[in-house]
Amino acid sequence: MTTSKTAMIKPLILLFSILCILPASAQIGGLLRERIAQRMQSTTAAPGCEELGYGTDPLQKLDYWKPTTPGSPLVIYVHGGGWKRGDKGMAVGEKGAHFLQQGYAFASVNYRLVPANTVEQQAQDVADAIAFLIKHAEKLGFDGKRVALMGHSAGAHLVALVGTDLSYLKKAELAGSALRGVIPLDGAAYDVPLQIAEGGNFMHDTYLQAFGTDPERQKKLSPTAQAAAPNAPAFLILHVQREDGTAQSIALGEALRKADTPAEVKGFEGRGLKGHMEINRDLGKPDYPATPVVDAWLKKILAP
Repeated sequence: MTTSKTAMIKPLILLFSILCILPASAQIGGLLRERIAQRMQSTTAAPGCEELGYGTDPLQKLDYWKPTTPGSPLVIYVHGGGWKRGDKGMAVGEKGAHFLQQGYAFASVNYRLVPANTVEQQAQDVADAIAFLIKHAEKLGFDGKRVALMGHSAGAHLVALVGTDLSYLKKAELAGSALRGVIPLDGAAYDVPLQIAEGGNFMHDTYLQAFGTDPERQKKLSPTAQAAAPNAPAFLILHVQREDGTAQSIALGEALRKADTPAEVKGFEGRGLKGHMEINRDLGKPDYPATPVVDAWLKKILAP
């Protein structure tokens, strides 16, 4: 971390520590604590990449790995974390190195977090990050007409939403065709009202915090409900063996195909939270079963 960044973070750490001992009901607690925690996250770039800002907020940043061959396609990754935590450093494991070896540029995107910001703003952050990268494609050394979008967990929901409700891309001055394809990884909130009703207690409060109680807003933020044409050109929807994630992935694929959008749904071994974490951590490893599936699909949709 640079000296200037260290100087900026130290007072935030002190203030955050003070706020954490205040009662939760204190007026300056809660939201302010969340916001300061967000600003303390992911302040440096991952090794081997460049950190770039796509907006004015400290969380509107991304890590970018330049391709080994100029004019290569780009794969963009969006992290998970229940919409309220996480950062671009969650592109863990061998993703960056693997996609570089496959002949792609790679980017991992931060977005603003709940509750200081809304899911609508998060989806717009994702779209704005895509637009920023495409606008600077020539300088960054990739082909701005060959871009794929991938996300895990909450990030899977956000990339699916951006790929089905094209208003986010439109606001960023992009068409749905700006993406060649979308890869949601083991999401379980493609149908938000259904997940809140049937998803059990484990994540129930997290869903309510992110999506609220208004049924119309929940539907508007549900990729399955937004899957009527037009959509991004193609989807590869991956899931592990979680009951809700499997059902939601299958339903999203069916809704997309009903709209004549090509959508493949693939399931892989791995159960519960362990499997959910594995598909994020291990994607990119040559011995992980989803890696060759993703590689083959990307090779197809990102062909010149």
